[in-house]
Amino acid sequence: MSRIFGSLFALLFALDAHAVTLLSANLTHSQETTQGVLLTSTGDPRPLSFGSGTFIINDAMTNMSFVVDIFNIDVTGSQTADTFDNLVAAHIHGPAAPGSNGPVRWGFFGAPDNDVAPSDLVVTPFAGVGGRFTSTWDATEGNAGTNFAVQLPNILAGLTYINFHTVQFGGGEIRGQLLLVPEPAVLLLVAIALLAVVIQHRRGRS
Repeated sequence: MSRIFGSLFALLFALDAHAVTLLSANLTHSQETTQGVLLTSTGDPRPLSFGSGTFIINDAMTNMSFVVDIFNIDVTGSQTADTFDNLVAAHIHGPAAPGSNGPVRWGFFGAPDNDVAPSDLVVTPFAGVGGRFTSTWDATEGNAGTNFAVQLPNILAGLTYINFHTVQFGGGEIRGQLLLVPEPAVLLLVAIALLAVVIQHRRGRS
């Protein structure tokens, strides 16, 4: 436990000393430009899918790491018996304001796969339906002749979104705009996240 608190204080001091750029995204089906009732392949209703993500641009502004949790989308193909909720691809798109579409700028799951230099993607399936995605959009990576440096102004301007595509919604089932987190809230969000780690650690020991 002392190591956890040591990491907490070290991270808080590091964030205070450096110019951290933090963004967040709230992923919902209602943000997709093509919407519809979420159904199974037999026409039965299925639970509403959703997600949330945190994105950190490094001090040199040469890459962006993220953690995104999604729910009620089958990330392995075996979390549910039906196929309509199976995840087929996940991307970051832009430039696009909310309600409009933009081209794929960086794919990290399925096609196109631009997470290659190096490949950083880690997918951790949940016990239920969904999973956690962690990766880094590195400096030289990008789709169709672009890269992170070229897209950085769009990211900082709120003109970039992340979405997850399923069998039923090949154009995207859930989507969330990447939005800057105001600086005073950065340390609070990190502290809350680390507190959750501490709580989980204590539960694991009980």
